[in-house]
Amino acid sequence: MNAVIEQAGLALREMRETDLATVMMVERAAYPHPWSEGVMRDCLRAGYDCRVGELDGRPVAHAVVSVAVGECHVLNITVHPDCQRRGFGRVLLRALVERARAKGAQTAFLEVRASNTAARALYEAEGFCEIGRRRGYYPAANGREDALVLARELGSGVAGFQSPATSGSR
Repeated sequence: MNAVIEQAGLALREMRETDLATVMMVERAAYPHPWSEGVMRDCLRAGYDCRVGELDGRPVAHAVVSVAVGECHVLNITVHPDCQRRGFGRVLLRALVERARAKGAQTAFLEVRASNTAARALYEAEGFCEIGRRRGYYPAANGREDALVLARELGSGVAGFQSPATSGSR
């Protein structure tokens, strides 16, 4: 599955090591505490599903997902600030969730900053539900910030995750 897929004007393709300089420019533009190039390179070398989103041939977004033992973990979805609010994050998320499902993943997990209301709204609209909190997970301007842990079952369509506390099981 190395083909380029185009949705909402965003062409998705496999990330290569030669993309790292451009990917890191997008990463640094989007976050005050970006991933390092070494972490991104390690994800490529580990065989994670790393994708680049291009608009008119220019990389403007990227995502990283690991898939193992029936689960996927959305590790990074980044859209350049100039291209946000155009549905590109949703395109990346849906494409990677579908790829994870095709690889046998039954559940998707991710962490999101508690303060990132736009990302939280996207994930909730895509069927992710909060299942926990990691205290002090992210670096922040004034110390550390909590991460919300979200999950979603990967059955057909958008389906919410039911933890034992919400599913009626005890």
